Amino acid sequence: MEILPHEKQIQEYIKTIEHLKKQSQDSPLFKNEIAKLEQKLQKLKQKVYAELTPWQRVLICRHSARPHALDYIKNICSQFHELCGDRLYGNDPAIVGGLARIGDMKCVIMGQEKGNDTEGRMKHHFGMPNPEGYRKGLRLMRLAEKFRLPVVTLLDTPGASPSLEAEERGQGWAIAQNLRDMARISTPIITIIIGEGCSGGAIGLGVGDSVAMLEHAYYSVISPEGCASILWKDSDKKIEASAALKLNSENLLEMQIIDAIINEPLGGAHHDPAIAYANVKRYILEQWHILRMIPREILLEQRYMKFRKMGQPLKTP
Repeated sequence: MEILPHEKQIQEYIKTIEHLKKQSQDSPLFKNEIAKLEQKLQKLKQKVYAELTPWQRVLICRHSARPHALDYIKNICSQFHELCGDRLYGNDPAIVGGLARIGDMKCVIMGQEKGNDTEGRMKHHFGMPNPEGYRKGLRLMRLAEKFRLPVVTLLDTPGASPSLEAEERGQGWAIAQNLRDMARISTPIITIIIGEGCSGGAIGLGVGDSVAMLEHAYYSVISPEGCASILWKDSDKKIEASAALKLNSENLLEMQIIDAIINEPLGGAHHDPAIAYANVKRYILEQWHILRMIPREILLEQRYMKFRKMGQPLKTP
């Protein structure tokens, strides 16, 4: 597994413990030493992960082993039937979605998929959707509205495709249409940022009644590298940019951009994906039981006001 810079000391402890276990031959002396090292390792992990900088958390969010949309769909849905195509141009593998069942909830679920290996990343366009991807997403949401099914969207993209072909096919219009129409879809929409939530590429599927973030995900108008290139003309200033952008979950919760933070296992979701899957599933079902009781007219008005008030100064006591 990929080792991040802040995890190098932790990895050294792990290697030492594994080496002692191989050499111990059930010796009580070795067992005592191993137990002491394991206690020190746990304390070290808690210290390191409690003092993470914004940039270090961006690195966790981008970890190659971090679960992506399809991983969540496979592990939280008891049933899933993929639906493809935008009925206009073609199918965009960067957005995967379809009919699903999560616990006792029937729904439409979709997510931005990055892929888990080189072949998968190429197939899914590195999670950078084209216009047909956003149109497919909107088609599925309208289908959900027709059959009165809730919608779940999983955001994880470094941004919408910046290619010339995407612009020629109406990238800006496709995202803008999604923003407008998602505000009008009269069925509950639950949105979760599971990884990178960058720029219009993320918000194109992000207008929801309930918006949550995984603990080490990030949500921002631009990537730290892009911000650094614009403000400082130097992409190496990405560490300063990540702090200035206030892109971490606790910053966004304080500013009322999101509604909740979903806890991850110590060190990030890639360390124990099963915990992340269980926490996301629990959150979805909790929100569904709340949102399904709200009349449609009130649901739409609350959604509109939720996004309308973003950017307004917070009232101080």
